[in-house]
Parts: sequence; structure tokens; C-alpha cells
Amino acid sequence: MEYVLRLRKKYDEEIVPALTEQFGYKNRMQVPKLKKISLNQGLGGAIVDKKLIETGIEEMTLITGQKAVPTKSKRDISNFKLRKQMPIGVRVTLRGEKMYEFLDRLISVAMPRIRDFRGINDKGFDGRGNYTFGVTEQIIFTEIGIDKVHKINGMDITFVTSAETDKEAYALLKEFGLPFKNINK
Repeated sequence: MEYVLRLRKKYDEEIVPALTEQFGYKNRMQVPKLKKISLNQGLGGAIVDKKLIETGIEEMTLITGQKAVPTKSKRDISNFKLRKQMPIGVRVTLRGEKMYEFLDRLISVAMPRIRDFRGINDKGFDGRGNYTFGVTEQIIFTEIGIDKVHKINGMDITFVTSAETDKEAYALLKEFGLPFKNINK
């Protein structure tokens, strides 16, 4: 018997029928789906301390299960002692099985570990059906040992969907189980 991801199965069996009923889609292919999840961590302190990038890559790779890559600056900014092509952040893009696996861990394990958590803000939609929110501490993920952390860094997590509108994307992410604060969408 082959392993089926929990959220992938939930999408096929529960979310597609629910969204079809809610928005009146005539075809299964019209139902929005999650295309990818992008994680981005800006490490401005890497200008002074080069080890921050290596640490960021290790942590992001542990969190996602996929090798992270450094992001480089596009131009020189003398006020920040920044030169073109200097590494200033870390990013990783998840698709397919790794994406569903990460989403499952984010919803069921990492988010409940956030201090004073009352849900994520529903204002992070971009108008084209994509949603971004920030996490202030990378230690909410169980893969990171708190003893080994030198510096607390935040990250942005972006959900890219095939939804045409923010309302459809909101309904899709809500069905997946993302805990939004405001329920009046």
C-alpha cells in the first residue's frame, strides 16, 4: 500500500467538493489548488557576519526538508555597506509532496507553538489569490534545536494558489486548516 499525504487526500475528498458547492464551479479543474509554498528569510546581518547565511541555509533545509539557496543583493547600497551579489538572505520553494508535508507540519505542529497565538491575519492577500504571512521566530519548528540557535530570525511564508480572487484563495486555505483570525471574509 502506498503512502498518501493527509492534506493531499483531504484536498481531493473534502476541499474540492466544498469549494465546488461554495463557488458553483462546473468543472473540477476550476477549483483552485495550492501551486507552491515559498519561504524567504532576510538576513541583513550577513553583511557583517558571513556565518549567518550558512546557519540560515542549514536551518531552512532542516525545516523544509529541501536544500535552501542564498539570495543575493541586486545592487550596491553604500549606506548599508552592501555590494552587488552579496548573500543577504535564504529562500526555498516547495512543490508537490514536500509542499503538502510542510503545510501539514506548519498547521498541526509549528503554529500551535507560537506564543500568544490567536490566528494569522487575513490581510496578507495580494489581490491575485496568493497569501503571505510572517513568522517572527524560526524556533517554532520542532526540527530546530533551541540550544543550537545563535540568533532568532523570522521568515515570510507565501502560499501561491491557482485561485483567481482573494476570496477563493481564502476559502481554499481556510479549508486546508490555516487558522485565520478574522472570519468575516
